[in-house]
Amino acid sequence: MKKVKKAILPVAGFGTRFLPATKSSPKEMLPVVDKPVIQYLVEQSSEAGIKDITFVTGRGKRAIEDHFDKSFELDHNLVEKGKHELVSKVRKISSLARFSYVRQPEPLGDGHAIACASHLMGKGDPVLIFFGDTLYDAEPNIATQVIQAFEKYQAPIIGLAEVPMEEVSSFGVIDGDDLGGGAYKIGGMVEKPAADEAPSNLVAVGIYVITPEIFKILAGMNDGKSGEIRLADAFDIYLREGGELYGQKLEGEWLDTGNKLSFIKATIKLGIKHDEIGEDLKDFVKKTAKEL
Repeated sequence: MKKVKKAILPVAGFGTRFLPATKSSPKEMLPVVDKPVIQYLVEQSSEAGIKDITFVTGRGKRAIEDHFDKSFELDHNLVEKGKHELVSKVRKISSLARFSYVRQPEPLGDGHAIACASHLMGKGDPVLIFFGDTLYDAEPNIATQVIQAFEKYQAPIIGLAEVPMEEVSSFGVIDGDDLGGGAYKIGGMVEKPAADEAPSNLVAVGIYVITPEIFKILAGMNDGKSGEIRLADAFDIYLREGGELYGQKLEGEWLDTGNKLSFIKATIKLGIKHDEIGEDLKDFVKKTAKEL
């Protein structure tokens, strides 16, 4: 049985929805409470058994590399001030996994970003793909959920969520057979369909396990339906060639951080659960709601 031990986190996007905040800081480094979004994803990957994480970056993303590196100066300063709890938190970040970094030289699509890191993946090994907007409050975490689905089916897995039909036009939507337990055997995917043309309301949320067959297809693609090299197009080719593709409906609450409003909602949700500020934030939200 193949085990998932490596992950690719594509983080090369410009984050234009969050300008001007992302003019000099990567979107993935924007904090939700006291941690950047990307750290939540890395922690979940590590908890799921991932040992090696490759970031696919672009220009202006150096802050991500610095965040997951050791910082002697900060460590020394915290030790001198006796802030030992913070020392432990900061040191833990660089030990979550072994990190590597690959540049995507041009923004040619999410599939192209993944292909840029293929040479660092083991031959024949499955790989977790985790996009930076995919933040969930879930137990077990969603990296564990899709890896468990892969271990059952030994085939590519797409993490899924149900959305209202009026929202399907913003996502890739699957057509599939319900296998029970939140699992689906996928027969096709439609990218951003109109509500009356969508085969379901089950959408891809940005977490996958892919296999060498998908990497091979991506390596042979010059473009796709949108003119870019997209992972969704690679899945279509894979299905046409007779491959088996599965989806797993994720348990937990999807805290999408892809736009300003959902980012603020995610911050409030996780802030209320935070040991240090949770009760005060909850009181503030209740008070504010009464004043509106």
